[in-house]
Amino acid sequence: MDRLLSVQRLSVLDLLDPAEINKRASIPPPSDDEFENIFVVDGAVAATESIIISMKVREIQKFKRNFLRKLRPEIHGRRRDWERFVAVKIEAGDGMSMYPRLLPGATVLLDRHYNSLQPYRKGELNMYGVKMKDSCVVRYVELAEKNLVLRPHNQAYSVELVPLAEGENYWDYLIGRVCHVGIET
Repeated sequence: MDRLLSVQRLSVLDLLDPAEINKRASIPPPSDDEFENIFVVDGAVAATESIIISMKVREIQKFKRNFLRKLRPEIHGRRRDWERFVAVKIEAGDGMSMYPRLLPGATVLLDRHYNSLQPYRKGELNMYGVKMKDSCVVRYVELAEKNLVLRPHNQAYSVELVPLAEGENYWDYLIGRVCHVGIET
């Protein structure tokens, strides 16, 4: 097959549909300026995909590289090969459960290399993107025996318990720490 392609002066990529290649290619290459491209994706993608491919990207936001470099990681489990930062748009009900810290439609930047329950800042609770039913919810998180306790900021919403599945650790449920909240006005 290689000889046939060579004689025809073709590459394996020439045999594929260009639209399909573009959908699956990583996008875009890193820029040379002071900003980093961060992909806005669905919660399920943020929770399960280690590398984000173009067909899963809803939009791209730019964040200062200096800001991102200053954020310290705290990794548990196998996350070193995961793309570190992704952004997720918050659903209406989820936004109201964390009101006034979040609003419906807000975009949160998740640091997927911070999946520890250690407070990032002493005396402050971390907000996390948490994998729930193939989606992402944002809550304060605690561990109680073999359960994750998901606490809303808004007291009108109830606390939720997520039992840890056999053989899984709490960090398997934490997509990442919320390190930035963007609200459009």
